[in-house]
Amino acid sequence: MADHAHNLAANFSAGRGQPIGVSTRGTTNRNRLRRCDRWMLYEPRIREVLRRADTPLALDVGYGASDTTTVEWAQRLRTLRPDIAVTGLEITPERVFPPRCGVTFELGGFELAGHTPHLVRAFNVLRQYDVGQVVPAWETVTSRLAPGGVFVEGTCDELGRRCSWLLIDADGPVSLTLAWDPFDVERPSEVAARLPKILIHRNVPGEAIHDLLTAADRAWGHAAGWAPHGPRVRWREARRILTGSGIPLSPIRRPVRDCLLTVPWSVVAPTD
Repeated sequence: MADHAHNLAANFSAGRGQPIGVSTRGTTNRNRLRRCDRWMLYEPRIREVLRRADTPLALDVGYGASDTTTVEWAQRLRTLRPDIAVTGLEITPERVFPPRCGVTFELGGFELAGHTPHLVRAFNVLRQYDVGQVVPAWETVTSRLAPGGVFVEGTCDELGRRCSWLLIDADGPVSLTLAWDPFDVERPSEVAARLPKILIHRNVPGEAIHDLLTAADRAWGHAAGWAPHGPRVRWREARRILTGSGIPLSPIRRPVRDCLLTVPWSVVAPTD
């Protein structure tokens, strides 16, 4: 494996220069990214770009020390496009695995290893960067997307029970989604600890993300009468209250087991 990693690094350096990014801790767990994966299958922008592509390509940037979540992602995406090519990119040569289950793995980072993909995923990668590095990383990725391509950048806890992610295109962020296990969270604002890096330090009074989480908690409280029916039913009532208050929640387009909230980026964009 050491020789394999050395050869990968040498070939990359000779052909494309150094990959862009820094090595992450690399921790992951089976099914950790399932909530985002399921959301992607029904998100209109993602469905459209994959449907239109002659040879669709998806890249998983910074998949970590295991190839599990990349292979799981490929299996889910192939329910939408059976012919989609999926490649995992890792900046650490020792983590670049041989092909498995129709998924390939390469040395690379935010420069996308010379590929022009239709869909890119990077989870729990930018969380370990400085906030000032986030937008340049987004721009590095989106400048290399195929026309109409999108980038999903997010964060979750170790078991994927509390998640958030951004949908990003060539013009910048499009939407923020929060998703959580109904039986693991007592109120919506507990997901704040897993906000994307660009927002996690903005959860303070006067910032839009704080206003959204406060409104979600308030709606959750008003829906307390639905608690005997379970947290899923209670959250559906809370969503109805939020929508009625004027918050433009995106419709849920699939059967859900999660609590799910998606808003346009304009609703949560930092004040500056």
